[in-house]
Amino acid sequence: MNGTRKPSAEEVADVLRARIRAGTLKAGDQMPTQARLVKEFGVERGAIRRAVERLKGEGLLTAVTRGAPPRIAAPSSADDEAAADGPQQTAAGLGPKILAAFEVPDVRIDALCLTAESLALALAEPLQRIRSGRLAPRSVKVRILLPGRHLDLAFPRPADDSEDAAQVHERWLHLRNIQGGALRHNLLAMRSTRDLDVEVTFKALPFTPPVKIYLLNEAEVLFAYYTVTRREEQIAGSPVELFDVLGSDSTLFPFTVDGGVRDEAFVAQSAQWFEGIWTTVATDLHLEP
Repeated sequence: MNGTRKPSAEEVADVLRARIRAGTLKAGDQMPTQARLVKEFGVERGAIRRAVERLKGEGLLTAVTRGAPPRIAAPSSADDEAAADGPQQTAAGLGPKILAAFEVPDVRIDALCLTAESLALALAEPLQRIRSGRLAPRSVKVRILLPGRHLDLAFPRPADDSEDAAQVHERWLHLRNIQGGALRHNLLAMRSTRDLDVEVTFKALPFTPPVKIYLLNEAEVLFAYYTVTRREEQIAGSPVELFDVLGSDSTLFPFTVDGGVRDEAFVAQSAQWFEGIWTTVATDLHLEP
C-alpha cells in the first residue's frame, strides 16, 4: 500500500481480488499464508481473515481446510465476461485492463487522476511480466495529469474551517509525489533491464479533477466519478475530519471503440478532451519532495 496508514480489510480484499482477476493468483494456486499477508500489508491477522472471508463469499476462493490456506477458485465463463465488460471498482478492474493494454507492441496510456496510486498498483503485474520475459512490448508511453502543487484543492480538505488545512494539503502532496515518483521509477527501470523504449511525462492540472479517466491505446476509456465523503483520518498523530475520496473504491465504466457508436464516440471525445487539456492549460509538473 502507500505506507502512510494501515489498509482496511476491504482494501486488502480489493488488492487480492485484483491479483486474482489479473492472473497473478491463478485458479488452483494456494493463497499466501496469513503470516505472509500480515507482513505484506502491515495489518493484524483479523483484517486478513476478514478479507479472505469476503473473497470466499464472492466465490473467488475454495473452502478453507484446517491448517492450510484456501485455493483460488476456477472462475465461471459468466464471471469472466462480467469482469471484462461490466463496471467494476478501480481496485479490481483497473489491473486486468492495464495488463491487457500491454499486449500490444506500442503501449499508450493517458491518465487523469487525483494521485497515481491506483495506476501504480495496476502497473505492477505487467512490469513483472516484462521483467520475466512473458510480455515484450516495443515501447511504452505514459502521460499523467495530476493537480498542481499549489492548487487550492476541493478535496481532500478539512470538513470544518481549521488550522489543519496546510497539513492535509501537505499529506496529499506527499502521496502524489511518492506514488508518481514510484510509478515513473518502475517504468523507466525497464529501459536498462529490458532495453525498452519508455517515456513517462507528468503535467499539472489547474483544477481538482471530479473524475478519473484512463485512456488505453486509443482504443478504450475507463471512466469513474470521485465520490466525496466525510471521514476521519489520522494526520500528524491527530484525528482530522476530512472531505475526501477513496479512488480505489471508484467504479470504472469501460468504453471501447468496438462497443458501438456511442462507445466509439465517447473514446474519441475523451481522447480529444485529454489532448486539449494536455496541450493548453496543463503545465509542467515536477515531483519534488
